[in-house]
Amino acid sequence: MTDAPSFPSDLFAAQKRLHELYAEIADFPTARALPWSVEPLDGWEDEKAAHGGKVEKRGRPASPGWSDDDKAAYEKLWAELLETAEIVNGHRYFADFEGPDRVKERMRLKQAALPATVKAADVDTDAPAPEDLAQAV
Repeated sequence: MTDAPSFPSDLFAAQKRLHELYAEIADFPTARALPWSVEPLDGWEDEKAAHGGKVEKRGRPASPGWSDDDKAAYEKLWAELLETAEIVNGHRYFADFEGPDRVKERMRLKQAALPATVKAADVDTDAPAPEDLAQAV
């Protein structure tokens, strides 16, 4: 996006990495075809009467849990995400802004650093405006 040059390069890079980390964490269980539960858990079956008198079967199979390696990899991602979020949120660039202006700058940075695969149409246009959020705080 065209707003990128107006941000310090280290801040912009950290925000881009933050977007990547959120995507990696969200996709982690699916990408590795992991069981539904991190820890081993028994499965269950349940039947529920649905509309029209049909019986719906619900439940999950037993989960063996994640391997120690998968748990460690996930924790490593979370640790990097937290560290990167601290870099972004505590960056000296934002010291020049207060209140609603700070919120606007943070939102502008997030939008500018969105991955190219995310189109403007994918962004929630019904979300409150940054100035509305700042006033609500």
